[in-house]
Amino acid sequence: MTDNPDRPVLQPGIDHPLELRQIDQPVRISIGQERLAARAEALELREHVYPPVLYIRRIDIAPRFLQRPLQTSWCPYKGKASYFHIRLKDGTVLENAAWSYEGPFAHVAAIKDRLAFYPDKVSVELLQAACA
Repeated sequence: MTDNPDRPVLQPGIDHPLELRQIDQPVRISIGQERLAARAEALELREHVYPPVLYIRRIDIAPRFLQRPLQTSWCPYKGKASYFHIRLKDGTVLENAAWSYEGPFAHVAAIKDRLAFYPDKVSVELLQAACA
């Protein structure tokens, strides 16, 4: 469902596959030497021809790093995306460095309230899983 009837809503399928999976390894999120999350939980979204994207639980990122601008965009397969600026300790602001779906479509409901990051702005690194 969409809040604007003029916006297309499409289902994934053979011509536009979309797959979500839990990542078993923790993820480190950083910008330079500044760490936004040390051991975050992630879901991986593989969509059509695009590179895989890791979606991190928003609660794994300290709220002091996130600033919400008014910018949004629309994906006919996932819904309305909201963007976030990242404010570093030194006051530097990386505009629209992350995005989130707060009301995604049912087939991607697991990414609700998770953050994804632009790889040219933020480092997202898989860590070795802890040994038992």
